[in-house]
Formats: sequence, C-alpha cells, structure tokens
Amino acid sequence: MRAGCVWNFQMFSGFSFLRACFGALLFFGCWVSAQADWHRLENLRLVDHPANDGDSFYVTDGDTVWLLRLYFVDCPETTADSETMVRRLREQTRYFGLDRHEDTLRFGHKATGQVREWLAEPFTVYTVFADGMGRSSTQRFFAFVVTADGRDLDFLLVENGLARTHGVGRQDFRGMHRDDRQAHLENLEVAAMLGRRGIWAVANPDRVAELRRIQREEDMALRRIREDLGFAGLREGETLDLNSASREELQRLPRIGPALAERIEAGRPYRSVDDLARVSGIGPATLEQLRPFVRIADGG
Repeated sequence: MRAGCVWNFQMFSGFSFLRACFGALLFFGCWVSAQADWHRLENLRLVDHPANDGDSFYVTDGDTVWLLRLYFVDCPETTADSETMVRRLREQTRYFGLDRHEDTLRFGHKATGQVREWLAEPFTVYTVFADGMGRSSTQRFFAFVVTADGRDLDFLLVENGLARTHGVGRQDFRGMHRDDRQAHLENLEVAAMLGRRGIWAVANPDRVAELRRIQREEDMALRRIREDLGFAGLREGETLDLNSASREELQRLPRIGPALAERIEAGRPYRSVDDLARVSGIGPATLEQLRPFVRIADGG
C-alpha cells in the first residue's frame, strides 16, 4: 500500500514536472515570437546633426547611419520655422499649460541637450524598422533606445519632465504590452507634474484644463470641416496602402481613430491585409470592415 502511494506520488510529481516544462517551453516560445521581429543595434553613437532633438536623432555604428524616432513620447519642439511647426508648438504649449511659447522651445532645447548627455556612451537600439516618417528626406524609423547603463530613454525623458506620453507605441522588445508600457509612462508623467520637474516647473496649473479644452475644440472644428467636404472617409473603391499611408489618412478608414491609427502605423511593415489582425483593437469584425479599403503596395 505504501509502495503504491509512493508510486502514485512519484507519478504525480512526474506529471507536474512535465507540465512545468511544457509551460516553460510555451512561455519561451511566446517570448521568442515576441522578439522575432526586433533588430538589436549595439554600440551605437549619437551623430552630431543640426536636426537632432529630444525624440528624433541620427545614430551610427560607425558604418551605417540611421535616423530614429522614439516610440511613445513627444518632446517639446525646438523650432517654429514652418506653419506646421508653429501649429505643433502651439498644441504643445497648450498641453503643458504654458503661458509662453518661448518656454516650450527652451525646454525642447533642454531635452535635446539632456539626450546628448544620456547617450554620450555607446547605447543600444531596438527597432523593427517601422516608418517614422517626418520632414527629413532621410527615412526615419521608430525605435526604443537603452542607455549604456541600461535605462530606457523614453522613461528618462518623461520622468524628468522633458517629454509627454504621446505618439506611436507598440509591444516593446521585452514583450511588454503596448497598453502596459503606455500606462507606466502616463504614471511617470503624473509624477513629473506633481514634482514640478522639467517643463512642469513653469506650467500654469490653473490654465491646463482651459488650454487643452481650446485645443480639443479646434481639433473638432477642423475635423467637422473635413467631414463636410467629404475628406473624412474613403469613397467606394478608394484604398490606402497599409505600409505608407499617413496617420491622418489611416483615420479615414472605418472605425479607425487616432489611437488605432498609431497602432497600425507602429505595426509596420505588413505583408498582407490579414496582418492587421495582430494590431491590438482590431478584431475579426473590424478587419472585415477594413478589408475593402486597404491594400499592400505589392498587391498583398
């Protein structure tokens, strides 16, 4: 009887061990899958370039030069040399609750200088080479940047009040879900606001809500104009290329707002329309609604 009990216990232990091994293999397989698209670029240096700012800059490994755009964060602008940049500057000034555009530009330059210090030693970049667009003729790629001492650059910028949580994001190179990383960044932003660090030190807390309301109303007014003129949605037979359409163009697709447009942009490149199913927030029903309006440039 005791022998039977021992055998049963040993058999149970064996099954538990096998289940544990299977679970570990499954986890490892999922982790490997999550890492499969990532390219790790090591021992990079910052390139001294006049176009560099806090969230977009040139880097090199000594042979190749890349122009990168950070995921998830948006640093204050450093220039107002075009109508587009002036509108961005105004929107940022309102977001941060500032009374002067000059302060926004000042902290944009401060963010640029701080990134130069943080990246003074060789650093690591993780990218899937998703198109980050931008004004430069050089193609720009979204990326995560890790400093020489292992700190994530987007976290550093936000927690020091030199950037806001804003823009394109995706599941990161460690397998952290997009929403989890964004939530963490939002918490860091709140902490920076309460600590009045960086740009938040000159923010006017009494005007933040009012200025953001003004910006929302202007955005809604512009959207209504687009809708009235027929530019808000796609006409029958009109399609967009998933790998090259701008974020604004993607929002012309049915059921696609700013957040989903950012996720679609961050998920590039796509090899087929069915790849949209891997974008968080796009289920089978939404995919079927999108299918008549999207394409892959090579016909996929």
